Amino acid sequence: MASTQILNANQIERKLQRIARQIAEEFLTAPSLHVVSIAGNGEIMGQRLALILKSICDMPLHTATVHLHKANPLSVPITCSVDLMTFKDQHVVLVDDVLNSGKTLIYGVNHLLSAGPKRIATAVMTDRIHRQFPVRADFCGLSLSTNLKEHIAIEIHATPSDRDTANLMD
Repeated sequence: MASTQILNANQIERKLQRIARQIAEEFLTAPSLHVVSIAGNGEIMGQRLALILKSICDMPLHTATVHLHKANPLSVPITCSVDLMTFKDQHVVLVDDVLNSGKTLIYGVNHLLSAGPKRIATAVMTDRIHRQFPVRADFCGLSLSTNLKEHIAIEIHATPSDRDTANLMD
């Protein structure tokens, strides 16, 4: 399988910094913000965004993780690391690493909607633009048109690392 690097560690860190600043600007007047991540690479990306947000803004920041089966979200119950009612009337940013068909994000958003949040926005590192569901990334590091046979593999760590990378595989 051939691999092409699309983002190196420095580029990933710059994109995380930019996304965090866009989120901070968008939610400037919010009394608090919940960064909710999709388990896996989305969770690591969410942790990194939360650290950056804590360093650049004063609002109370909360983190949580949504666990779902990405390939078949209805095969097992979707769960959250905190009580869903935590999000009632709150501002939420749902984070994942790659937006492909939109299935993972839409099931994640649907799960959070049951709590009645005030607003939900989405953030991803890479948007592949292969929509099968009506969802978009409000905050995106890189939009990249790929073919359906290609795959984007993101390696991201809890703290900035020279090993952070995003690769396009075919």
